[in-house]
Order: sequence, then C-alpha cells, then structure tokens
Amino acid sequence: MTDITITREDGPTGGRYVTVVNGHEAEMTYSRAGTSRIIIDHTGVPKELAGMGVGKALVFRAVEDARTENFKIIPLCPFAKATLDKNPDWQDVVQ
Repeated sequence: MTDITITREDGPTGGRYVTVVNGHEAEMTYSRAGTSRIIIDHTGVPKELAGMGVGKALVFRAVEDARTENFKIIPLCPFAKATLDKNPDWQDVVQ
C-alpha cells in the first residue's frame, strides 16, 4: 500500500473523508450525533482500488481524529464496523 492522503470535509451536521488514488475517488461519510459522536454511515471504495487498503485507511483516519478531538464513533456502515472490530487497539473510540 502506498501513502494515502485523506482529506476531511466537515460540516455542522456531518461530512466525509475522501481520497483520490490513481485517479479514483474513495470516501467515507458520517453524520454528527451531538458534539461528542459521529455516525459512520457509508464507505465507498471503487473496485479499481480494491485490496489496496484504502477503506482501512479511511477508517483509521477517523480513529485518529476521534482520539485527537475526543469524540466517539458509532459505526453503522458494515465495512467500518468490520474494520473497527478487526482492530482491538481502536476500540477506545468506538461507542
């Protein structure tokens, strides 16, 4: 996996994490649940980026932000939930 640059687009009710790899955009969207939680509701990675760790990188960026900004993640997206479940050291930010 190469270095993946992820940008966070944040708004008052939600936002997304987005990256472009090899000309293909991948994203993970979230909604705000109050001031101390986000709900990850969708992760979209095009088939051209499958197996490159892009989805995991998006989830990890949310974990890093949760730790830095002191919020919890509610993973409604099946991919995000499975990824968080596979990484026990990320459980400190999961609600």
